[in-house]
Amino acid sequence: MPRVTLKTSTIFISAGEETKVYHSVDEVPPPLRRKLEQSTSSLNSATILIADRRGREEIVRAIRGLPSNVSSRLASNLQSGNGKRRIGLDWRILLRYWAEILLPGVIGISVWLLLSVR
Repeated sequence: MPRVTLKTSTIFISAGEETKVYHSVDEVPPPLRRKLEQSTSSLNSATILIADRRGREEIVRAIRGLPSNVSSRLASNLQSGNGKRRIGLDWRILLRYWAEILLPGVIGISVWLLLSVR
């Protein structure tokens, strides 16, 4: 059975209270095209490749602000609160790696003392 690949582009532009859909950059009006070019040339821009119909549906849900049906370990950790970042010192790490932390300092002080005595 021959494999068929269809390549399409969809550009969602939300300006103000409305969202418009364009199928190519040439369809975008010139004022919006300039803003589009400026925003897509920044470090925070990315290209999204959607390989199936479900991916397209998830993008539409995200644009509409609806909750996602995609389950992932990251999403479940964030929802359950396990993804909270702890601030402060983790003493277990210090106890586990005490030699790697203290040895360079002890060697440095020893060398400094030996050289300063002479």
